[in-house]
Amino acid sequence: MGLLEQIKKPNAKAFTHSGKFHADDVFSSALLLYLNPQITITRGNRVPEGYDGIVFDIGRGQYDHHQRDSRVRENGVPYAAFGLLWEELGGEILGGTLAQRFDEEFVQPLDNNDNTGEKNELASLIGNFNPVWDAQNQKIYDKSKLTAGQKECGLTGEFLHAVRIAGLILENKFARYRADARADEKIDQVLAMQETQGGDARILVLPEFVPCQKRLKETDIAFVIFPSNRGGYCIQPQKKPDSMNYKCSFPKQWLGLENEELQEATGLASAGFCHKGGFLMTVGDEADAIRACEISLEEYEQKPVIVCLWDAGEAQETKNCEREETEQLLRQIPDMTDAQICHMTLPLLPDLEEQGVYAEVAMEKEDWKTYIKDFVKQILEYKPEAVYVTADLFAAYPVVHALRKKHMPVLMRAKKEGKTRIVRLPSGS
Repeated sequence: MGLLEQIKKPNAKAFTHSGKFHADDVFSSALLLYLNPQITITRGNRVPEGYDGIVFDIGRGQYDHHQRDSRVRENGVPYAAFGLLWEELGGEILGGTLAQRFDEEFVQPLDNNDNTGEKNELASLIGNFNPVWDAQNQKIYDKSKLTAGQKECGLTGEFLHAVRIAGLILENKFARYRADARADEKIDQVLAMQETQGGDARILVLPEFVPCQKRLKETDIAFVIFPSNRGGYCIQPQKKPDSMNYKCSFPKQWLGLENEELQEATGLASAGFCHKGGFLMTVGDEADAIRACEISLEEYEQKPVIVCLWDAGEAQETKNCEREETEQLLRQIPDMTDAQICHMTLPLLPDLEEQGVYAEVAMEKEDWKTYIKDFVKQILEYKPEAVYVTADLFAAYPVVHALRKKHMPVLMRAKKEGKTRIVRLPSGS
């Protein structure tokens, strides 16, 4: 009998460990209950002898991961119970392609947290439903509200509440993934229809709002127009692949204006609002929306920018020579021939508290974070396509880490087979 058949059969049952619960056993339980709300889940210290139900996160069986020969994915992320169950059940819920994506984006971070302790906010939130250390003096969950069957199965109010929350998260996530798939299908239909019509191929007009930014990143579509739920139309510029910047931006003089001021600046009678951040504009009618995009495309001349970060202590002669060579290399990157190269010096080494050869930064933690944050803010003011780094590791690492958290592409120099290459740091590094 397959796992899904076991879950859906009458009087289905499952067993997991008792004591402190984690996101792994909680989401595993929520997954089983999603497929069969009537399944009986029991918690205990040891699997009962001869138990014929599903056993997970305990017992060193097929859906446990505490044994020495526990399984690891090809990408190196170890399986936990949730991942082992999802491997068999995901395709039944979302289909193969979406199930794989869900594993990569949602399941693997939780599996990795359970196996390695790597920080995960969702896992922490679920773990916080466990009783506090002095729970005997606190009455958060009334045990009298548990049924006799729940008590017999070793369930607690805290565990049941965590599983309910996890179940809601799964239901919402599944609905979102399915909706994203429907959105991609809808966008494909609109794109196919647009090919048969006239007009600028860089402007896409949708009959209704459909989430499409990811789907359109690799296309030439620069603007999307769709009806607003407040009346009129919204215009959204689309971002470049692997960039924080737009393929085309609204003219700077439009940003932050609304109504009469925006109408005067644009020459469009129904112009209503242009966000100061440049990510949204509203107009009253479709023709003005299209014209706003056309004007933006006509006026847009911005060159791509690459920011280069250098050590503060380099000799000027060395700097000039290396910078010239670096600029030549950077301009060989695809679409960067005319790039504007902006040079910045990394922050100076702060005061240190020294103990012989060992030293620590003298700044308080919050001051250090602000110090790095302010420098990164200066970098981002250039709106670069990427940041090139060649510097001392101590000076560069905190800045690179902050840039990666903002999904800013970071470039470094490397040699392979004697040839110099400009290499982009992979995602997640």
